[in-house]
Amino acid sequence: MGCKKTVFVTVGTTSFDQLVETVITPEVLQILSGRGYEKILIQIGKGDFQPVQDDTHVEQIIEYYRYKESIESDIREASLVISHAGAGSVLETLRARKPLIVVINENLMGNHQMELAYQLFQDGHLYYCKCGTLKETLASMDEGQLIPFCGGEPAKFAQFINRVMGVM
Repeated sequence: MGCKKTVFVTVGTTSFDQLVETVITPEVLQILSGRGYEKILIQIGKGDFQPVQDDTHVEQIIEYYRYKESIESDIREASLVISHAGAGSVLETLRARKPLIVVINENLMGNHQMELAYQLFQDGHLYYCKCGTLKETLASMDEGQLIPFCGGEPAKFAQFINRVMGVM
């Protein structure tokens, strides 16, 4: 049994049905297929929407689950991670040195997730978008252009967070 090129999608401990629904649209699946991704693994959290394998898009295997004790192995085995903007998921993916697209949940205005994602994008560590622009981001991204994030030191990461949040 060979390894399949996998996209791991995570929404964290909350719900982000719009992201899950967007990832399994025919347009997004077609782009992922064109980039060689054969499996889509989705962590759906508390969401109401549950993906269904569409017989018209059998190029990819679509699997999902709500929660696991740790998503570390799913991140490690993925070729690409598409994540909500939660700092924990973002940092875990960057530490694993996996290509990352952060999708902003526009329904969560007032949080600092967008600022964190934007700063990490500006620094060249990830791509970020909204659900409405995920298709374009996937089509145009170049994973080879991403700069590895050296966030192994918690104190430096805390300083980075403080800078992004305007605390320093």
